[in-house]
Amino acid sequence: MGARLGDAGRYLWRYRILYLLSLPGILYFFLFKYVPLFGSVIAFQNYNIFKGITGSDWVGLEHFQKMFSHYDFLRILNNTLLLGLYDLVIAFPVPIVLAILLNEVRMIMFKRMLQTIVYMPHFLSWVVISGIFMGIFSMDAGVVNKALEFLGMQPVYFLGEDSYIRFILIGSGIWRDSGYGTIIFLAAIAGINPDLYEAAEVDGAGRLKQIWSITLPSLLPTIMILLLLHIGKFLDLGFERVFVFLNPLNLESGEILDTYIYKAGLLSQQYSYTTAIGLFKSVVGLMLILLGNFFSKKTTGESLY
Repeated sequence: MGARLGDAGRYLWRYRILYLLSLPGILYFFLFKYVPLFGSVIAFQNYNIFKGITGSDWVGLEHFQKMFSHYDFLRILNNTLLLGLYDLVIAFPVPIVLAILLNEVRMIMFKRMLQTIVYMPHFLSWVVISGIFMGIFSMDAGVVNKALEFLGMQPVYFLGEDSYIRFILIGSGIWRDSGYGTIIFLAAIAGINPDLYEAAEVDGAGRLKQIWSITLPSLLPTIMILLLLHIGKFLDLGFERVFVFLNPLNLESGEILDTYIYKAGLLSQQYSYTTAIGLFKSVVGLMLILLGNFFSKKTTGESLY
């Protein structure tokens, strides 16, 4: 036992610089990711900010029962699930396609210019992006409605219609983040052995055949890892992304769990109730990532652990 401790001590001393460098990162995750987890216990209490966690009354699963019996909960959960599904099916493949297309551009200057253009929206805040989209889809001066008028059609108030809000939310997300999401896929493509492409050319394979037979199979491990991480955030669409587009006319189809938590938790001060909703989201996300990891390991051999 003493010999093992001695070996461990020598090992730590030998790599002390590396451990010291990793210390800020470990402290960050401990303080801001793990310590706040203890606050989740208020989901099982009637939390009172004056009594604190130790003085508040325990109520068991009362807030979870309230959550499932709330008349609006199923509608909000349905909105969150649909937007999460649209985000997974429509938005997730876009950076992959965009990275493959950018990789096919041969003029370096043109390629760099395209990359800069598609990266730039990521650095805009959601408030700015909502302003741009409101301008584009405005009833009076929006480009889309001007085009409809030119074609002899009636203008549409897109941000006031339930049927359009989900597509606007997904479309704005694609415009903002798809370019930035290509970085990882372009890095993965850069790591593919160029000899494979040269051998394919000698065999007479065109660019499409090379993409199908070399690029996509080489990207598969990266795609699967990012897909699993995306599945883990299935119910976590982001409060700001949705809140800036909401108004009383599109609330029915646009409200999600994050915006409901803001209203019920911060505005109505129902801390325990909204913590229960947040805990429910986290548990669902954990189950999805475990299931996704299991099926990915069985079908492709790729997994997070």
